[in-house]
Amino acid sequence: MNRNNTLITQTDSYKVSHWLQFPSGMEGSYYYIEARGGADNVLFFGLQALLKKILTQLPTKEEVYEAEKFWNAHGLPFNTQGWLELSRLGYYPLEIKAVEEGKLVKTKQVQVTIESTDERFAWLPGWLETRLLQLWYPTTVCTKSFEMKKVIMKYLKKTGTPEDILFKLHDFGYRGVSSEESAEIGAMAHLVNFIGTDTVAGIFAAMEYYKAAMAGFSIPAAEHSTMTSWGRENESLAYKNMLDQFATPGSIVAVVSDSYNIYEAIKNIWGKELKQQVIDSGATIVIRPDSGDPMFMVKSCLELLDEAFGHTVNAKGYKVLNNVRVIQGDGISGPDDVESILQYSTHFGYSADNVAFGMGGGLLQQVNRDTYKYAMKMSAINIEGEWRDVFKQPVDCLWKVSKKGRFDYLNLDTVWRNGNFEKEYTFDEVRDNAIRSLMDEEYNN
Repeated sequence: MNRNNTLITQTDSYKVSHWLQFPSGMEGSYYYIEARGGADNVLFFGLQALLKKILTQLPTKEEVYEAEKFWNAHGLPFNTQGWLELSRLGYYPLEIKAVEEGKLVKTKQVQVTIESTDERFAWLPGWLETRLLQLWYPTTVCTKSFEMKKVIMKYLKKTGTPEDILFKLHDFGYRGVSSEESAEIGAMAHLVNFIGTDTVAGIFAAMEYYKAAMAGFSIPAAEHSTMTSWGRENESLAYKNMLDQFATPGSIVAVVSDSYNIYEAIKNIWGKELKQQVIDSGATIVIRPDSGDPMFMVKSCLELLDEAFGHTVNAKGYKVLNNVRVIQGDGISGPDDVESILQYSTHFGYSADNVAFGMGGGLLQQVNRDTYKYAMKMSAINIEGEWRDVFKQPVDCLWKVSKKGRFDYLNLDTVWRNGNFEKEYTFDEVRDNAIRSLMDEEYNN
């Protein structure tokens, strides 16, 4: 069969037989999603995009029969009549509630509840788990980006200009992800916290799922091929061409400068041969090292650029370079790396204003469902009109004990009910929530 874009073939194989495993008289089921550990909080994001992908298209009658053949050939008893009824109904009979997107949620706190709204389809919420739990990915990337933002903001407040935070972590992860869909979802999650990105797939996702305008920005930047194609003997001409092409008053231009010897490149080419052109251009030239120990490399580049271009001292008593900056994109895997770099460079008197960061696979790919221990579990079942608690309590793994009952007392918004969105967020609203979450974190700490 040609795999269609509906939930009928988007579940784990073992889920297909579960409709025969629940107790007789089942009229409803109730599930929840939580992060069970790995951090104190997560920044919740991505449910709206996921629901728009998985709940807006139902299979046709013909596709149900095709799915029946597929699942039977795969070795499983398929709920043909159930899916035919669902196809005739014309929508997924579910009520989904969730916390606000862009808000911090404590781990072990319920983030989403899923409930069937038609007794004929009490088996449906469990079928959704495979796709719905993929919510872990945008929330995990968004949280990792948020944690990076917290570290950078701490040093900007201490040594520089906090208003510049939005451009301080640039997404270089496009080539490092496993798929185009990962690029879309992960890059969009990063854009909740920052606006610098080279992963344009995330910009389009924010437009499609959250009605964003232009959600991310970039600048002209060199890579090794465009620099080394001039030959080592013409390294200075490669850099000069970057200035000739892109350096105008107020512009920002990034140039990777470690193709051969970054120390000599800064001292002799940027600091002498091209120094006056850099100054006269009115642009800010961002030097990018791409090798060596990141902590020592950033500090060394700052010192060499300081010798060449000088600095001013800001109101907080820290040095801000004239005309030039540094971006460190190599070897950044998490907040601890950024912390060590900024701690070291500010120790030597340099403002965090001088440094930006780039992050690739460490941002979008070096995460998994266990980063924050995500799970979706049933907590209540309706048998012949009576709701009963459901839970698990493994004797040798207490952190996997699941919650029981319904959570009607929680302040969750209904986001989806019976084929319609009850609440939708714009990307600006999500970003505003994330900003408030950051401010709350700083206040509480």
